[in-house]
Amino acid sequence: MSAPHREAPLAPARALFDVPDDIAYFNTASLAPTLRAGLHAGGAALQRRAQPWRIQAADWFDAAEDRRGLFAALIGAGADDVALVPATSYGMAVAAANLEAAPGSRVLVLADEYPSGIYTWWRFTERTGARMLTVRRGADQTWTDAVLAVLDETVAVVSVPQVHWTDGTWLELDRIAAAARAVGAALVIDASQSAGAVPLDVAELRPDFLVTVGYKWLLGPFGLGYLYVAPARQDGRPLEENWILRQDAQDFARLVDYRTAYQPGARRFDAGARTAFELTPLAIAALRQLTTWTVPRIAATLETTTDLIARHARRRGLDIPGPHGPHMLGITLPAHLQHATARALERSGVFVGARGNVLRISPHLHTTSHDIDRLFHALDTTLEHPPAP
Repeated sequence: MSAPHREAPLAPARALFDVPDDIAYFNTASLAPTLRAGLHAGGAALQRRAQPWRIQAADWFDAAEDRRGLFAALIGAGADDVALVPATSYGMAVAAANLEAAPGSRVLVLADEYPSGIYTWWRFTERTGARMLTVRRGADQTWTDAVLAVLDETVAVVSVPQVHWTDGTWLELDRIAAAARAVGAALVIDASQSAGAVPLDVAELRPDFLVTVGYKWLLGPFGLGYLYVAPARQDGRPLEENWILRQDAQDFARLVDYRTAYQPGARRFDAGARTAFELTPLAIAALRQLTTWTVPRIAATLETTTDLIARHARRRGLDIPGPHGPHMLGITLPAHLQHATARALERSGVFVGARGNVLRISPHLHTTSHDIDRLFHALDTTLEHPPAP
C-alpha cells in the first residue's frame, strides 16, 4: 500500500505527451517522455541558438534563474537555496565535499542503492576515516524501521532516497530526518526518483542537501539537475570555480576584474555551462506544467494508477514489495526470468524497467487503462510461455 494522498486526481493528459497509441510506456523512473510543450520550446531554442546574434547578455542568466525558481517552489525552497547541477553524482560530490565525519563514525546508506551515491560515500570514507553502514531490511520490516533501528550517535551522515530506486518502496523521510537531527547526523536526500511526483517539503524535512536529476519525474532533458543546499551550508566550497558564479558576473565588460565574492545563496555550487541555451527552455516548459498540475495532484493521480496495477498483479499471485510510493512499484519475478520478461514485453510495445529482483513499473499522466490492460495481457502471455533466460 502506498503513502496516502487525498488530493483530487487530474484529468487524463495523454495528449500532452508524444507517446503513440501503440506504446504502453511504464519506465518514467528511467527516462521520462518529453512533453509536447517541451518539444516545442526545445525546437524554438535550437533555432534561436543557430543565430547567436539573437542572444543577449541577459539571456546568459534570466532563463537559468527561471528554472531555479520553478524547481525551488516545487520542494518548498527559495531560489537562493538551489544550485543548478548536471547529475546526481555532481550534487552528491558537492555534499560530500562540504561535510565532515570523525574517524570511525559511519555513513548510513541503503542496500542496493543507486551507484552514484554509494561511490561518492566510498570516497568520502577514504578521506575522513569514516565507515559505511549499509542498511538491509528484514522480511517483515519497512525501510523506515530498518533505518531507525541502526541510526544512532555513531552515524555522521544519513544518505537516503524517498523511495528505493529499484522498486519504489517507501521511506518516511519525516521520521528519518527527525532521528538524524536528534543524533547530530547530516541528512542528504537523493530525490531523483520522487521530486516532481511526490510532495517534498525541505522546510519540514530540513535536509543538509537534496539532489535530483531533471530527466525522470521532472519531465525535463538529460543533463539539467538540481541541488538544494540548506542555508547553513551555503558558505561552503564549490567543486569548480567558473566565471558565472561570481558576484557581478552580468557585467561582461569587467569580467577580468577578478572577484572573490560569489553570487548569493547556493549559486556558488552551480556547474559550469549552467545556461544551457538549447535545453533550459525545455526544462522550464516541464517545470511550468508540473506547477500547473501541482505535485500533490500528480501523486494522487499516479497513486490511482499504481493501486490498480497492484490489484491486477496480486490477483495473479504476483508479489508487490511494499509499502511503495504512489508513483512506482515493483512486481517480483523469479530472478532468471526478470530481464528476459522485460525484453519480451518490449517486443509487444510495453516498456518497463528490470531492476534488482523486480519489474519496475513507473507510469505517468500519459498512462491509460488501455496501457494497463496491454501490460497485463503481455505479462500473462509471457509468463504462460516463459522466455529463455
